[in-house]
Amino acid sequence: MKLWKKMSLITVAVLLVSAGISGGVVIYQSIRYNQEKTIENYAQQVKSTSYAVGRELDYEPFERFSEATARSYYAYVLRKYGASSYILIEGNEEVSNKTPFVLANPADERWGTEETGFVIQKKKNQYILVMGRRVSAVGNRDYKLVLVQDISQLYADIRTQVFFYSMIYLGMAVITVFLVFLMTRRVLSPLQELERAAKDISSGRLERRAKVHTRDEIGGMAEAFNAMAAQIENQFRELTAESERRRQMLGSLTHELKTPMTSIMGYADSLLHVRLREEQREKALRHIYNECGRLGRISSKLMCLIGLYENDSICMEEVSVEELFECVANLEAENLKKKHLTLEYSCQSGVRRMDRDLFESLLINLIDNGIKAGSDGGTIFMTGMSDRIIVRDQGCGIPQEELPRVTEAFYMVDKARSRKTGGSGLGLALCDRIARLHGARLQIESVLGEGTTVTIRF
Repeated sequence: MKLWKKMSLITVAVLLVSAGISGGVVIYQSIRYNQEKTIENYAQQVKSTSYAVGRELDYEPFERFSEATARSYYAYVLRKYGASSYILIEGNEEVSNKTPFVLANPADERWGTEETGFVIQKKKNQYILVMGRRVSAVGNRDYKLVLVQDISQLYADIRTQVFFYSMIYLGMAVITVFLVFLMTRRVLSPLQELERAAKDISSGRLERRAKVHTRDEIGGMAEAFNAMAAQIENQFRELTAESERRRQMLGSLTHELKTPMTSIMGYADSLLHVRLREEQREKALRHIYNECGRLGRISSKLMCLIGLYENDSICMEEVSVEELFECVANLEAENLKKKHLTLEYSCQSGVRRMDRDLFESLLINLIDNGIKAGSDGGTIFMTGMSDRIIVRDQGCGIPQEELPRVTEAFYMVDKARSRKTGGSGLGLALCDRIARLHGARLQIESVLGEGTTVTIRF
């Protein structure tokens, strides 16, 4: 069952039960009040009538009346004060009864006291009020005056009142059910929009957002839902892009490995099946050795790159940038010497928090690129500033249209030159990842024929 239906049913049930109980209590109190007022009125009437009848019967010549004359006098007195409603009892015997009813027990003790007693009897569809009391002392005689009154109209009015209340209650119940269901569904309609949005997102429509503009808790939940959906969409796109990058990386790796392996297989086949001169054999073996070294370098850099992507934990420590420059210069001294290049470095930065080994690898990769792109007699410049580190060479440069892709794994601007110099296309991808792990970014600027400048901007 839908939530709005459950809430509607609960609300309707509570309202109807509350209204029913409240109305029942009101009806009960009204009935009780009417009964009490009716009995009180008749009791007052009986009291005053009994007093008047007592005065009439306290008549001195009355003692000398014969029985027939006395009964006529009784009838006269009752007619005078309402013969059709009263019964006069002397001792335990009725002496005058002009009512259409017969008193079952004239000797009932309830009629023999100064306090008015009563009983309500139901006879078929009639409600009869029987009420009596002792008449004030009249000589040595004992009289009781009993009122017998049909009060069926009182109960008819009660039934009418209950009927009208029931009709009003049923009408209000129908209206209440309609209004509660309508209002509850309207109030909870934003939840249905949230449900539809969630289903659309789960089916792949990640751009879907919940269109809820209320200013209540549901509106707040919708805003949180949309923020969550936006985060999921961003993460999904990042995962998709990362998956695509890794797919391209594997494709590039397959392509990169295929070339040296084909070369190795070709030279190995020649060594096995062709008679070669000694210098040809040495050339073939040297080529196999170089290609095996190239495979090793590709594997090593690829494992390093994958490790950096899968494990972002780095060991940050306070490192002197100047000492780092000196260490890198010493490590690259031999490579620079082979190409007759010079490394000039200067440092205006003191200490920076970094992973020393990773940052050393980053700078070495950048200098190696400068060595590969440079020509004899050139200079590579390495400068440390407060918010950046700059490595600039005087090499052949990179075309502007290639710059956005140079940090992709296995991407090489000049594949022939890169293979000749032992490149794998992974160096700048490693540098970019290391920079990101340090909260920095690579900014690459290059002019063909003039050189390349790589800025590590923190």
